[in-house]
Amino acid sequence: MASDFWKVGHKPTLFAAFLYFDLAFMVWVILGPLGVQIASTLALTAAQKGLMVATPVLFGALLRVPMGLLADRLTPKRAGLIGQVVVLLALLVAWIFGIHSFHQVLILGGVLGMAGASFAVALPLASRWYPKEHQGMALGLAGAGNSGTTLAALFAPSLAVSFGWNNVLGLITIPLSVGLVIYMVMAKDSPYDKGLRPKSSLLSLLKEKDAWLLMFFYSITFGGFVGLASSLTIYFHDQYAISAVSAGLYTALCVFFGSLVRPLGGWMADRIGGVKTLSIMLGVVVCLMLFLGKGPANVHLAVVILVPAMLALGMGNGAVFQLVPQRFGRDIGVMTGVVGMAGGLGGFVLAAGLGYVKQLTDGYSGGFLGFAILAIMAFLLLQGVRTRWQNKWGLVEVMAQSEV
Repeated sequence: MASDFWKVGHKPTLFAAFLYFDLAFMVWVILGPLGVQIASTLALTAAQKGLMVATPVLFGALLRVPMGLLADRLTPKRAGLIGQVVVLLALLVAWIFGIHSFHQVLILGGVLGMAGASFAVALPLASRWYPKEHQGMALGLAGAGNSGTTLAALFAPSLAVSFGWNNVLGLITIPLSVGLVIYMVMAKDSPYDKGLRPKSSLLSLLKEKDAWLLMFFYSITFGGFVGLASSLTIYFHDQYAISAVSAGLYTALCVFFGSLVRPLGGWMADRIGGVKTLSIMLGVVVCLMLFLGKGPANVHLAVVILVPAMLALGMGNGAVFQLVPQRFGRDIGVMTGVVGMAGGLGGFVLAAGLGYVKQLTDGYSGGFLGFAILAIMAFLLLQGVRTRWQNKWGLVEVMAQSEV
């Protein structure tokens, strides 16, 4: 029951985890909403634009494993403090000295990957306060911080028009600084933490078939979400010849719905099972990506397709992370990093791939169709393990909890 959820756990920490995640994600994808102006200033090609918005996603993915390990070794709160300070310093340096070349953009993007790695800290910070039957809801609410991608798309393009895109990098440090103070005051490490895992736990986890399957599923759901969130402003601008501000507003609309429903996906997974929920969401994604691959005639039709696609991807994110703690509860810190890394890599492939497909074919259809094929593969793999997962640690356990 939802009412039972609010009687357990630690609400200030849950809020702190959400806020940290939210602001970090706003920064993580900031190069996407600023991409039109940056590309104009630096005269970037379509492939370079794709690589620019994909670089933070890649480094965010790669840094999630060490950040997950750091959260296990130093506690999640301390790891989060380190990550926030690094990102703040990088933005201040970029603002003060400026960005004058494509290579400098890539360097900044690499450091901003630390913000994307917040995933491996914020989720364990919240998760360790809650019992297994409420993991979907807790991780869904903390993970709803990916709504920060909406804030970036909504405000960054218009701020860049008014103040210049480089000054946006300075302005964004203001909410980040406020968020850091709130995090320091409200976040608290759980007293129920079961302790540290041995250093070899990561290698042993990677020998598990279930770990690789969860990684692949998340590379589709979260990878699809963050890859599109990073790329849609450029896609709308290039494909439909609309202004950067309008493209940002359309992107914010699409991303908003995808980030809003992550808790709903976790809640739905708690009720009917993560496997069933994820199957439904992957099926929806496949159908909509195939429609998108046909090339919508206008931007409004594209948005009509993308909004439910982002909804399905967002709910799929919640479903995957309802399954992770049930299968790997003792290793939630490391597994959050590993699965999150896979999600980030999926986002990098999608964002970079869309840019390269655009340069090679002068259109985006091939990129969307390629993503649809990967989603089909994920759907079929999930059906292959559906019975085993439900019987061992999925729907059966959820049903048992609902009967208590």
